[in-house]
Amino acid sequence: MQLLKEATIPVLAIEGNHDNRPYGTKTSWLRYLADWGLLMLLEPGDVSAGEPFYFPWEDKRGGYIDLPCGVRVLGSSWYGASAPKAIEQIATAIQALPPSPGASILLFHHGLENQIARYAGALRYTDLLPLRQAGVDYLALGHIHKNYEVEGWIFNPGSVEANNIEESRYERGVYLVEIDQTGIRAELKRDYYQRPVVQLRVTAQGNETVEGIEREAISQVEQAVLEGKLDPTAQAIVELRIEGHVGFDRLELDIRRLQQQLQQLSNALIFLLKYNAESVTYVSPVGEEASRTQVEQEVFMDLLTANNTYKHRAPEFAQGLINLKDLHLDGRSEEELYAFVEDLLGE
Repeated sequence: MQLLKEATIPVLAIEGNHDNRPYGTKTSWLRYLADWGLLMLLEPGDVSAGEPFYFPWEDKRGGYIDLPCGVRVLGSSWYGASAPKAIEQIATAIQALPPSPGASILLFHHGLENQIARYAGALRYTDLLPLRQAGVDYLALGHIHKNYEVEGWIFNPGSVEANNIEESRYERGVYLVEIDQTGIRAELKRDYYQRPVVQLRVTAQGNETVEGIEREAISQVEQAVLEGKLDPTAQAIVELRIEGHVGFDRLELDIRRLQQQLQQLSNALIFLLKYNAESVTYVSPVGEEASRTQVEQEVFMDLLTANNTYKHRAPEFAQGLINLKDLHLDGRSEEELYAFVEDLLGE
């Protein structure tokens, strides 16, 4: 920002939902930057204190500025759920100003409905129409990290960087805008360095061992590097999802150790290992007349059959577990119990 100041390139900003000052305080980090002359923080006046809603930028304060090129830029605040009412107030305040020397741009941090999923409190297009009627030629939106344009006067560039894996699929960037008597031309610029995001997937079929799942995860990363999908020199964000069903207890897979191994292999800045696979389960029907021993036998059989390491000897091991339980209830020593297990696992 100091470089921009030295190049006499003005920076105009407003507060968003992550920038607004806490209730009852008089300043924010953007206000500090404005006081240092690094940007122009366009914010409406305090009407309750007798200030006009919009007054021109002067002495590092103001709600709007008429640039030398003839464009008027107006600011706003973060309004959250009260945005529709705030829009009416903004529109009224704009109409009370002296005529704009040229086109009018309003900076407004909010999002429109139907642009992304799971976004509560989005504005409807009709909510914004009072601004159009008040003379806003270009509405510069924010908040949603995805590029979109509406009706030739509403523009949202999206974030310059992805904030999560889902956003890596969005087109986003920075607008280069030209406004003259013939209209508005907004070109989305993306030719800057955007950190690569790579998504990989392992789908378990239920017959793999722990070692097999680990080998497949490593293979996925190695294959991505070989195909040029993953560049170890780029320090990418990498996500690998393990899905499906595994034929062992989920806790047998050491996720932390595997994640560290994959991060070193990929040289990722961040390696996200999502372990969403479920253990294979079997539930054999047991009649109400079954004895306790029969119930135990079926439970052990189900557990063993769902485990790839033990399923080939499930009947033998099921009986062995029942015998082990009986030995324990008889008060046998730990040495005797371990000796029994060693014999059971042997040929």
